[in-house]
Amino acid sequence: MSTIALQTLPGGSDAAKRLAVRLRLACGEIAVHRFPDDELRVAIAPATDTTILYAPLDQPNDKLIALLFAAEALRRNGATRLVLVAPYLCYMRQDAAFHEGEAVSQRAMGKLLATTVDRIITVDAHLHRTADIRSVFPGIEAENLSAMPVIATALASGGIDPATIVVGPDMESEPWVSDIASRLRLQHTVARKTRHGDRSVAISFADPGLLAGRPALLVDDIVSSGTTLMAAAKALIAMGATAVDAVITHALFPPAMIGAFAEAGMRSVRSTDSVPHPTNAIALDESLAAALRSELTTTHLPETTP
Repeated sequence: MSTIALQTLPGGSDAAKRLAVRLRLACGEIAVHRFPDDELRVAIAPATDTTILYAPLDQPNDKLIALLFAAEALRRNGATRLVLVAPYLCYMRQDAAFHEGEAVSQRAMGKLLATTVDRIITVDAHLHRTADIRSVFPGIEAENLSAMPVIATALASGGIDPATIVVGPDMESEPWVSDIASRLRLQHTVARKTRHGDRSVAISFADPGLLAGRPALLVDDIVSSGTTLMAAAKALIAMGATAVDAVITHALFPPAMIGAFAEAGMRSVRSTDSVPHPTNAIALDESLAAALRSELTTTHLPETTP
């Protein structure tokens, strides 16, 4: 019977340990050393037949190199199956060449990872023009989980005003907004966004009167610069929203931005733990564990360390 364990890149260890406990797996940390010239040396924990690699791929460039090196070492030391759990998956937004000469990063990243691991599990990947994540990773298994069920459960357990309007800051957010609103039985609306640059956007709503005198819940998948979220919050306050809260899957913005969000009128900002961040309030380990249980059916589970 084959063996299975989990290993994590540095930076994802807390969430990885929670996931390992839920799956009753041993959890080892991959060691990464940086030489003075910025090259990396990577050392794995002991390999198992199936190794689950936990790697939130925010700030991705060094992590991708470390992941490639870890995969090489694991294969050479006996791993026959590598499962990448990347709650945040990098380089998915550029799924087409929007200007002459641009690289299509989604295609390049898909080919790279498809030759490195046997299965990929991620959460709310940025796939707005890609119908199925399996087309990104040719020849391997790939799943794009939704964070909306666990977010909705967390919101419901904390109590939410039934008058709340669930709001999307742009048309791309509509799938998440409608999902959350349906689960919580709330009304929803989506803003129209006009982008003037990476950090300059204009936000408008088709029915401004819908927000007057009611709390608003902003929902989005990725927040990196925070420009869109702040513009939406200011617009909602201007239309008479009594409070503005935000919940997001991937918090990629600098923690220093939290103060600017408050100044823009946001009462709270909560994120999942797809990447480590001060706004983390919603754990994904239950959803990830459910997706990974198929890996446990034919494997021997080594005892976890206390």
